[in-house]
Amino acid sequence: MTLTRNKQTLLLILIAFTFSVVVRLIWVYQFSDMEQFKFNGQFMINTNDGYFYAEGARDILSGVSQENDLSPISSATSIITAAIAKILPFSFEVVIFYMPAFLSSLLVIPIILIGRSIGKLEAGFIAALLAGIAWSYYNRTMVGYYDTDLLNIVFPTFLLWSLIWAIQTKEEKYLLFTAMEIIAYRWWYPQSYSLEFAFFGLILVYVLYQYIKKHDIDYNLTLLSFMMFAMMGLDGWIRFTIVVVLFLALKKGLVYKYTYYIVAASLLMFFLSGGFDPIWAQLKGYVFKDSILVMGEDLKLHYFSVMQTVREAGQIPFETFANRISGHTLTFLLSLAGYVWLSYKHRVMLLGLPLIGLGFLAYSSGLRFTIYAVPVLALGIAFLISELSSYANTNLKKYAFMGVFTLLILAPNISHIIEYKVPTVFNKQEVEVLDRLKGIADREDYVVGWWDYGYPIRYYADVKTLSDGGKHEGSVNFPTSFILTQPQIQAAKMLRLDVEYTEAKFAMDTNDSRHKRTNIANMTLDYGFRDTNDFITSLQLDMKLPAKTRDIYLYLPNRMMSIYPTVTLFSNLDLMTGAKGKQPFFYVSNSVQESKEYLDFGRGVKLHKASGSIEVGMQKTPVKNFVKTFYDKGGKLHTNVQVLNPNSNLNVVFMSNYNQFLVIDDTVYNSLYFQLFVFENYDKNLFEPTLLTPLVKVYKLKI
Repeated sequence: MTLTRNKQTLLLILIAFTFSVVVRLIWVYQFSDMEQFKFNGQFMINTNDGYFYAEGARDILSGVSQENDLSPISSATSIITAAIAKILPFSFEVVIFYMPAFLSSLLVIPIILIGRSIGKLEAGFIAALLAGIAWSYYNRTMVGYYDTDLLNIVFPTFLLWSLIWAIQTKEEKYLLFTAMEIIAYRWWYPQSYSLEFAFFGLILVYVLYQYIKKHDIDYNLTLLSFMMFAMMGLDGWIRFTIVVVLFLALKKGLVYKYTYYIVAASLLMFFLSGGFDPIWAQLKGYVFKDSILVMGEDLKLHYFSVMQTVREAGQIPFETFANRISGHTLTFLLSLAGYVWLSYKHRVMLLGLPLIGLGFLAYSSGLRFTIYAVPVLALGIAFLISELSSYANTNLKKYAFMGVFTLLILAPNISHIIEYKVPTVFNKQEVEVLDRLKGIADREDYVVGWWDYGYPIRYYADVKTLSDGGKHEGSVNFPTSFILTQPQIQAAKMLRLDVEYTEAKFAMDTNDSRHKRTNIANMTLDYGFRDTNDFITSLQLDMKLPAKTRDIYLYLPNRMMSIYPTVTLFSNLDLMTGAKGKQPFFYVSNSVQESKEYLDFGRGVKLHKASGSIEVGMQKTPVKNFVKTFYDKGGKLHTNVQVLNPNSNLNVVFMSNYNQFLVIDDTVYNSLYFQLFVFENYDKNLFEPTLLTPLVKVYKLKI
């Protein structure tokens, strides 16, 4: 039986979709017995940001959300998740865990349709197989990676398909499809401006070329108008209404008569509605980033930029760049060659340049962008395979050639997937602490921890936080960093100040000068200082704190130990000048080699037993304190302190239950995090323990 072209297309889409989903289930198979990754019998997600959208979906389903809790109940991801969870007979945890696998696999549809549009259906199929599981695309859409990335590439690839068909067929329906895809993409991912504008720019260049060649440009001018109206900086429903009205007018034959007027009107409305503003803002965030940001007008303060510590926003090696796009450097280079050949044979494929360009931005501005180049370069290598196979003199040889080379380009990606064993964000014991805290804290209370843990804290404990994955600019991180890395008295005061100032700002008019200032700037001026350093010093003295409006809890996890040096960066600087302070000494070792003379902690750090000195490189320093911590059978922490040299500044801490040695200076030793988490040595006038476990310790602020 011979299948029609439509049936062939549907069959190939089904096969590619199934393949993409099944490969993502490898992780489930690998960790099926890992109870540490489950809570209430279900797998937890493995991306921090996912808990943000999960919180919104949860609140939509429960109908409970309060002012200023920052729950994203109006975000597309949360709305769609809530709808799916309401329809399907699965638990909410199952829905958010498996959603990425199924929705991201929809990418195969536009890729196969693009292949069909250029008369290369088999190339579209090969490209869909590769793109669906490509290294970086898999990393950001695997099971549990519940985030906007699950559709972030699907939408622009559909947009690329729509534009290709619009240019090729000049059918009016593709004008509507293109506009609706832009509106839907913007709703799903508000940061889509730059990519939409790049597509618009390419079409504009093509129209100018047609104009010079004296070709008919009415259809493509109308396409530009539809795109511009869809891209305006107005509410989605307004843009939707304008596009529908314009399409109805088009069907009535009223548009082509006034094409130039409509184009002019669309451009004017785009700029008047602020359509270009977000494009510039997005470029500034990822491309033109600086390590120190200056904020404020009347009190200019310098803060450390979080972008300097986010791995996905940093430069990456070429091999990593190539692997993330195609799975292997050779595959990547052949994909580029294939795309050049594809674009030469089918000029309309030049429309894929914005996706490639954004993907290539990853080479200098962060690995997260590589996923954008995946679908177009997958089409490049697939076209190359398809074209070369056409030289075979029999169908058997042709399909054998395509099959072998398809397996070769898939193999490195599948190998990566098998080895890419990403853990869940939190483990079971950590979540159990937050679940218990949910029954203790009120929804208006704050649980303060480092920003990496903000979203999971909000989701599981149903409380407020000072910082999270979307609120972690330097001015927000400074107080939290200060709290975690300073002595208890200063930290406790800053804790109460920052929470109360944060809440007070919610009630302010956005045009109020106090609202525009950072919390630290307002604190400095309110306490009568013009120099923030003087205000910081005053925290050591008696001072009147704001009235308490809610309880505050400190969230101190063991996992923060590994990022403690990064945490210190945000408060270890002079806010008035931006000058960075001397980094405190911090070294952690989980692998120790012992001999008769010394303990070797690795990387040139040794503890000499006889002299009680610590060797760091070529320098020896006496040890001030040698501390051993251990838990008894009842789960109670004990601390043994040996004072070796009171005049020294370096301390060695052996956390026996963790098999972990720390070499830290007095600054780190006396910090709130180490005193409360490592030693449980809390000031009873300032804090009281709420939940104490080896992995997480929660304290309540008393002032």
